[in-house]
Amino acid sequence: MKQGSQSWVFTNCPVIVGAAVVGGPREARGPLAEDFDLLHDDLLFGEKTFEKAEKKLLEEACELAVQKANLQKQDIEFFIGGDLLDQIISSTFTGRTLSVPYLGVFGACSTSMESLALGALIVDSRFGGNVLCGTASHYAAVEKQYRYPTEYGSQKPDTAQWTVTGAGAVVLGPTGAGPRVVSATIGKIVDMGLKDPFNMGAAMAPAAVDTIAAHFQDLAASPSDYDLIITGDLGRYGHQLTLELFPKYHIDMPEEKYVDCGMMIYSREQPMRFAGGSGCACSAVVVFGHILNRMRRGELKKVLIVATGALLSPLSYQQKESIPCIAHAVAIEYTV
Repeated sequence: MKQGSQSWVFTNCPVIVGAAVVGGPREARGPLAEDFDLLHDDLLFGEKTFEKAEKKLLEEACELAVQKANLQKQDIEFFIGGDLLDQIISSTFTGRTLSVPYLGVFGACSTSMESLALGALIVDSRFGGNVLCGTASHYAAVEKQYRYPTEYGSQKPDTAQWTVTGAGAVVLGPTGAGPRVVSATIGKIVDMGLKDPFNMGAAMAPAAVDTIAAHFQDLAASPSDYDLIITGDLGRYGHQLTLELFPKYHIDMPEEKYVDCGMMIYSREQPMRFAGGSGCACSAVVVFGHILNRMRRGELKKVLIVATGALLSPLSYQQKESIPCIAHAVAIEYTV
């Protein structure tokens, strides 16, 4: 049911019955490598193009998630997916491979939680049983589209973020054992007039805080209701700005309770880390891998994931438009 102005509370609490994450060579050298189901040692994965490699990532994550849910492809009633490439081609072609009813969504790097919230809504309302939600990104493919091909060798500022090469997928079902999706808050577009595509953390931070504030207001909640609050891919600079914005929204956020996926995916020692990770896969692989594993081990009981997205395009950037941003929040509970 709807609660407040922006939130859904799920009566039947859909269950994450299967989850899988796949990564590339940089992710294999990161601190969360053990939480991946599959890691590749090169960026092409045996394919001829980086775009085809991204599609392969998402197909692998979806296949593994369905297997881990002890289901067959024909048991999946809907697939909800999106990515960063034009016309969300990685998700569309994955939908072609799956050959199940497909809903393509675009929330930039917030796509993981956008698809999860919509999937939970379908399952909770009994309009569908098993729903597959997934997203992917690829460093070389995304850089080529949004900025410059890697071969160009363009220099990046310290505020830039490294697009995660990976994919994450979950299967939601009406019953079973596993983490449950209990609520979601759908974000509003927030645009503070920033135009720098190499500082998206600063552009997205206000959207993250706006959605967190709406979630707390709609559900009469506070940071004390969660073991951890996780933003999508704000990186080092966006994370710091978010901490500075919380008091302006009258949110008393303990610093140790708030983390960011963009800061978790790579270690400080990794070269060319810049401000941290980004891309659709950033929050997907951290949450569907590392965070869900921690919940299954009993280390976390209730988390709020707030995936953020910068909704610019190459065309809008070339036309000197500012960067509209979004953040979608999903609350997940699990008691071992």
